Parts: sequence; structure tokens; C-alpha cells
Amino acid sequence: MVELAAMQFDRKGLTNEQLVHFYRSLLWPRMIEEKMLVLLRQGKISKWFSGIGQEAIAVGAALAMQEDEWVMPLHRNLGVFTTRNMPLSKLFMQWQGSQEGYSKGRERSFHFGNKEYHICGMISHLGPQLAIADGVALACKLKKEKKVSLAFTGDGGTSEGDFHEALNVAAVWDLPVIFLIENNGYGLSTPTEEQYRCISLVDKAKGYGMEGIQIDGNNILTVYDTIKGVREFCVKSQRPYLIECITFRMRGHEEASGTKYVPQELFKLWEMKDPIKNFEQYLLSSGVLREHDAENIKNEFKEKIESELQTGFAAGPVEVNTEDELGDVYAAKVEAGGWRSEVKIIDNSNLTHHSPLTTHDLRLIDAIRQGLYQSMQKHPNLVLMGQDIAEYGGAFKITEGFVTDFGKERVRNTPLCESAIVGAALGLNLEGFKSMMEMQFADFVTAGFNQIINNLAKIHYRWGQNADVVIRMPTGGGVGAGPFHSQSNEAWFVHTPGLKVVYPSTPMDAKGLLIAAINDPNPVMYFEHKALYRAVSGPVPEEYYEIEIGKARHVREGEDISIITYGAGVHWAEDYAAEHPEISIDILDLRTLLPLDYMAIREAVQRTGRVLILHEDTLTGGIGGEIAAWIAENCFSLLDAPVMRCASLDTPIPFNTELESNFMARSRLDEVIQKLMTY
Repeated sequence: MVELAAMQFDRKGLTNEQLVHFYRSLLWPRMIEEKMLVLLRQGKISKWFSGIGQEAIAVGAALAMQEDEWVMPLHRNLGVFTTRNMPLSKLFMQWQGSQEGYSKGRERSFHFGNKEYHICGMISHLGPQLAIADGVALACKLKKEKKVSLAFTGDGGTSEGDFHEALNVAAVWDLPVIFLIENNGYGLSTPTEEQYRCISLVDKAKGYGMEGIQIDGNNILTVYDTIKGVREFCVKSQRPYLIECITFRMRGHEEASGTKYVPQELFKLWEMKDPIKNFEQYLLSSGVLREHDAENIKNEFKEKIESELQTGFAAGPVEVNTEDELGDVYAAKVEAGGWRSEVKIIDNSNLTHHSPLTTHDLRLIDAIRQGLYQSMQKHPNLVLMGQDIAEYGGAFKITEGFVTDFGKERVRNTPLCESAIVGAALGLNLEGFKSMMEMQFADFVTAGFNQIINNLAKIHYRWGQNADVVIRMPTGGGVGAGPFHSQSNEAWFVHTPGLKVVYPSTPMDAKGLLIAAINDPNPVMYFEHKALYRAVSGPVPEEYYEIEIGKARHVREGEDISIITYGAGVHWAEDYAAEHPEISIDILDLRTLLPLDYMAIREAVQRTGRVLILHEDTLTGGIGGEIAAWIAENCFSLLDAPVMRCASLDTPIPFNTELESNFMARSRLDEVIQKLMTY
């Protein structure tokens, strides 16, 4: 049986007014929760994650932090939201899925954030919150502000890889971030003895070279004093800190799950450790509060809850507007003022284009390098992150020399932890920074997939916060690198609303699209083909310019067949056309895969009536299927033959160069073209 020590309070110079304020801050979320449980039983709300028994942690943390310091809370941290003075009426609208809530009805419960209150909304995967705190702390460090960030996790969340990655990055980069574990003994129904083998979770701090402490999470004064002191330590030393708060939740993981899996004697023990009853008794016994004062506060709160709920219930019905829903997937691009007046827009989408700028021949890799370098000059708030990108210059030497010109604060080597670095990129953005992360190989993006798909892509739609992040993706085969360094995985991201996906095939487009991606306030996956790095050259303006994201390029005029392609496929198509002058081939380079240029696709269909979609990616699930379906649905009357696809084999990409050549779509290009021509 668990033994619990009696709760001892030490006010440490806090005034009576402060103690009463702490009491009110602690009681307010408890009374709100008790009301929510009544409404749940009445069927007036649909779901509730209860933090009853754990309020002292959320409230104490919020009281100890500065109001303009970011907090990353989880399900049971209502006390963070209420202590930051978010109005109950609007919180209730949020919980009800009202359009007048913080996420316009697109999220539930505590899956939302708000920049005004410096609260970052959680996602259900829990762990990714920790890395965002790293990014915020890095931003504060770069701005030399005396601030910290604080991220919550539960005992269950400490088993996630994101926990390890976030703590490791914070330690390696000496970031002023507080990681706070709420150890309530259970991850849903799984007890801690089935989750980890260390004696205490705080012991994990030593492995990362950081300080840590375990405290009574039910004692509001202990929580406040500890976090206040830890915050001062983090600011002064510019280092992270781990706090383990021992607590217990008196309700189920969420109300529907119940508590049958918990030994009933634990509830009796922890009832004696109730954070509010104990603190109230301390205030009464010390004369800070009188019985009628406590009753007056409770009556005041009851009336306030009823009043706020009346406002919340009065919210209008949801008005469905498809245009608004689609419009909020992406953040709007600011088109006027500041640096945007300095950027030139080049429209080379048609065959008659001639650049008004002076050009020089560059290789694709040099064009990418130049675009990145000029972006670093234009944006002092742009931070580059990636494995070996500093002194070494990256696996492909694109950032070689950057650290000399821009310094290690802005050109940052990272540990091997893709998820944490994507999360840190988002955290940087919360504090107004731009960031570019280089995946050493596009294949390695799987290790950061969750952050990209569920955090970067969805955050603007969920609560209006944009993600000004570019992820560079060295991709593609043809270099004999095998299954883990050669995949074409662009289609994974085309399926994800909220991302933009670009894939240049020429040096001019590579530079212009990279600059456009960095200037775009939305997350952009920027694919660059490794085999084209040093194999392709072309004219590139020296100036700082953009190629518009979402606009295809008409490469070649033809009358017999239209090849719609991108990346290496553009060069395969051009080579084939040169080798077969007897076939009049029209070529469209998509350049952007999300969003697609449907008007250009339609015009390509209209020009020839015969369409071949060519890509290096494997056939099944490739973007070619989506384009073919759109053409069939929207351009059927323009077709003289079925839309055909030429793609790579539905196998992993092999290492042996002969096997790789057979794998590639290029090996079947002639066969498919001949089939289409003779249909």
C-alpha cells in the first residue's frame, strides 16, 4: 500500500493577498470541472478529460511563469487556461465545438492554442509538445530574452521517442526549457510499473546531463516555489530542467473509461492529499482565510460559472461554409510592404518567357545554395537546422561555408532526431522566426513524420497559427544508393492538406521556388533530386527572385502527346522528345505538387488529347493516379485516348545499378508512349 506524507505548506514570504489569489486560482478550475461533470451526466456535453486531483500542477506552473512565456499543456491542464484568464464562456464554446470557440469548431477539448495567451495547442500524440518548447526556448535564447518555455507530459508520454529527442536537443543546445512530468501513476489504465523500470522518472534527467527534481505535485506552494526557482535557474544558466510532479487523478483517463482498473484504496489515500482541501485548510488554520470568506468565493464562482455558461450556451449554430473551411487550411501570404517589395517575381510558366534579369549558368545544386544564401541575407530571423550542415556543409555540401558567414546560432548542427527538430522549427515560428530544416535524405523523413503531418500541416486550420517552416528533401534514385537513400516519397505529403509540396527540375526553378518557399508563411516540403544536383545546369538570375508556388511550367510545345511530369521526369521526357522527332511531344513540368496547377493540366490535355503522366515514384498511390482521375472527371471530352501512367515498379528501390535501372520509370517510357500513340 502506498504511504503518503502529510502535506506541509511553506509560504516563503508570500503575502496573504497572494495566498488568497493562489486559492482562487486553484478553486476556479475545480469548480468548473465539477460543473462539467454534471453537464456530462445530463448529456449537455459529449466528453471530458478530468484533471480533478491534479490542479496544483497546472495552476502552480501558470502562476510561476511569466504571462508572455509559452506553455505547452495537455488534456488535464485546465488550470493553465484559467490561470491565464481565458474566459470560461469562450472555453465552453470551444469544448462544445462552437464556431465561436478558439478553433471555430474544428477541434475539441484542449486540442487548441492561442498566441495571445501564449498557449500552444496539443495534439493527441502528446510527445511532440516537448520539442515545440525546445524551439520556443531557442528563439528566446537567440533574441537574448530572459524567458523560458514549459512543456507538460505525463508518465506515459515519457516512453515516447519524442521525450528522449526533446530532452536531448534541449541539453545539447543548452536551452532554457522546463520539462514537467505529471506522474499520476497510470497511462490511461497501464500502471507505471508496466511503463518503465527506473525508480523515478526524474532519474532520466541525469542521462541527458540536466538537473532534475521530484516534488509533491498536489502541494500548490511546493509546485509554485519549485517552478519559480527552476525558471530563474534556466534563465540564468541557459540550461533545461526536468521536474517530476507526483500526483493522482481522481477520475478516469476520460469519463467514459472509468476507474475500475485502479485499486479503490488508492482513492481513499489520495483523497487525503486533495490539493484544494488541504490548501484551504492551511489558509483557514493560519488565519489567512475565514470560513465565510471561502464560502463567499465559492458562491461567487458558482454565479460566475452559471453566467458564463449562459453566454456559452447562447452561441449560434454552426454555419457550414465550404469556402471558409478550404480558405483556412493555409495562412495568407502578406504581399505588401517590407522585404516583399524587394523580391522579384519571375513568371517563366510559358514558352515565350524571357527573363528580364541577367543570368548565369549554374548547376542545380549551386542554384539551391544561392537561393538559400540570399534568403539568409534577406531574413535575419531565418535559422537553418540539420545533421552536419554547419562546418561540414551538409551531406551534399549545399551549406558549406554558411557557418562562417552567418554563425553557429543560425546554422545549427542537430543530433539525429528528426522529430525534435521539426518540432523545434515550429516552436521557433511561434516566436516569429523562420526556419529551414534539411533532411539529410528524404527517406529519413519518416522519423519526423508525425510532427509534419499532425503539427505543421494542421496547426493553421486548427487554431490559426501558421507554421513558417521549410523542409528540404534530397530525394530520388539513379545514384545506386539503395532502398533507404533513394525513395521518391513526395506522394506521402501531397495527401496532407496544409502542406505545400514543390519539386523543381531546373536550376532557375530550384532557386526561385526555394526563395518562394522560405517567404511563404506555410510549411513547404521542398524536394530536390540528388541525381540532378551536378548533372543539370541552366541559366539562373543572380538577383533575389521567386517562382510562384502552384504554377506549372510549359516546357515544350507538341501536338501528338502531352507528357505531364516533374523532377527527373522532365529531363527524361525532353531526352525522349529529342531522340524521337517523329513524335510531336508536349511537356508540362508541374513544379508544384500541392497545390496543383489544374488550369495548366487542362491546357496540356487540350493541346494534344493524349496524356501520359510520368513520375519516378512507384505506380500505386503515386500522384499520377490523382492527376489521371482529375483529368478523367474534368477533361473527358478533350481526350482521344485513355490517360496513361508511366511510373517506377511497385518494389523498394534496389541497390544494384542494373536492377535500379529496370526499377525506374524511364525504362518503360518508350513502351508506354508507343502504346498511347497507337491507341
